[in-house]
Amino acid sequence: MTDLFESYASDFAQLRQSIENRLAVDFSSMSAETRHSALRHADAEAEEAGELVSQMEIEVQSFPSAVRDRYVAELRALKHSLEKLQQDIYRDSDLEANDDVQQRQRLLRGTDVLERGSRRLADSTRLAMETEDIGANILQDLQRQREQIEHSRDTVCAKLVAPISNFCFSYMEQIHTLIGRHGRCKK
Repeated sequence: MTDLFESYASDFAQLRQSIENRLAVDFSSMSAETRHSALRHADAEAEEAGELVSQMEIEVQSFPSAVRDRYVAELRALKHSLEKLQQDIYRDSDLEANDDVQQRQRLLRGTDVLERGSRRLADSTRLAMETEDIGANILQDLQRQREQIEHSRDTVCAKLVAPISNFCFSYMEQIHTLIGRHGRCKK
């Protein structure tokens, strides 16, 4: 009778050791996926250990009352051990959930920073295009003003230089004529 109970107790001890080994690792050094997988395996083993405890409860009921008290006490200790393991698993799961929340918050902050950067980039691009348009308009205005100045210069030159040029040409002819006469007089 007690052999089956002892077999269950032995299986329970192996599962407890396996769960404790899984929970003894440093979860902070693991990737989220590896940590999640380890906790899932520990939870599955805890469920299996719970089933073993249920089987042991059934077995204890069939024991004679002379030995039953001793096994009931052992069963209570195993249940307590299982509850502690389950609390450890849930605590680590909560830590993992907190890590997920923190990671989500970091991702949201990163997304917010990217969106602000994108808005600034769009504003800068818009400002650069406006500046380029203003620069192009200024260049067109300067080109028109240059053409006006050149036209004004040509007009002034045509109106002033032509008479001066004619005057100078006529004056030069008179000087040339005088020099020519004066040169003949000395001969």
